[in-house]
Amino acid sequence: METILQTTNLSRQFGKKMAVNNVNMTIHKGDIYGFIGKNGAGKTTFMRLVLGTAFPSKGEIKLFDGEPFDKARRKIGSLIEAPGLYKNCTAYENLKQFSLIYGGTDAEIKEILFLVGLADTGNISLGMRQRLGIAIALLGNPEFLVLDEPVNGLDPQGIIEMRELILRLNREQQITFLISSHILDELSRLATHYGFIDKGNIIQEIS
Repeated sequence: METILQTTNLSRQFGKKMAVNNVNMTIHKGDIYGFIGKNGAGKTTFMRLVLGTAFPSKGEIKLFDGEPFDKARRKIGSLIEAPGLYKNCTAYENLKQFSLIYGGTDAEIKEILFLVGLADTGNISLGMRQRLGIAIALLGNPEFLVLDEPVNGLDPQGIIEMRELILRLNREQQITFLISSHILDELSRLATHYGFIDKGNIIQEIS
C-alpha cells in the first residue's frame, strides 16, 4: 500500500516552545486521517511543515513513498486559511482567477465546481466559501488534500454538506485526506484513523 505521508520525530521549536514535538505519523493512500486537538495544540504548524511553508527544527518528512519534495508537493492541495476570495465575483470567476496560479483549463474548472456543488452560484455564503476553498485546493488534480478546520464556523447544514463532499472526493476521486479539527464528534463521521495532539505531542492514535 502506498504511503502518502510519513513523518519521523518531526519537530518545530519556537524559542523555548515545542510547537510540534517528535511527531510520528503515517497516512496511507485512501485514508482520511483526523487530526484532533485544541487551538494551539500544534495542528496547523504540523500541516505547514508537511506543506513546506514552515521548516522543521528536526525530524524527517516523506511524501508519496519518498518522492522528491518538488514533485511530491505538486500532488498536494491544501486549505490552511480562508482564501482571499473576490467578494463580488461568482464561484466560477473566483476559480478562474486562481487557475492562473495553480493551473486548470476551463473544462476542469467547471468540473471542479460541479463536483463541490458550486456550479451556477451567485452570492457566496460562508459554507460556499469553504467549499470554494476546497475547489481551489483541487486545482491541479491533487492526490492528497490537507484541510485545517474545514467545518469551522459552519452551521449544521454546512457541516453536513462539507462532510458529504469530503466523503465523495475520497470514494469517487480516491483522494487521501489529512483533516484537523477540535471537534471529535464531527471527525468521527469521516475519519478512518485519528491522531490526538496536545502541546505539540501525539498523545494517542486510533485506527
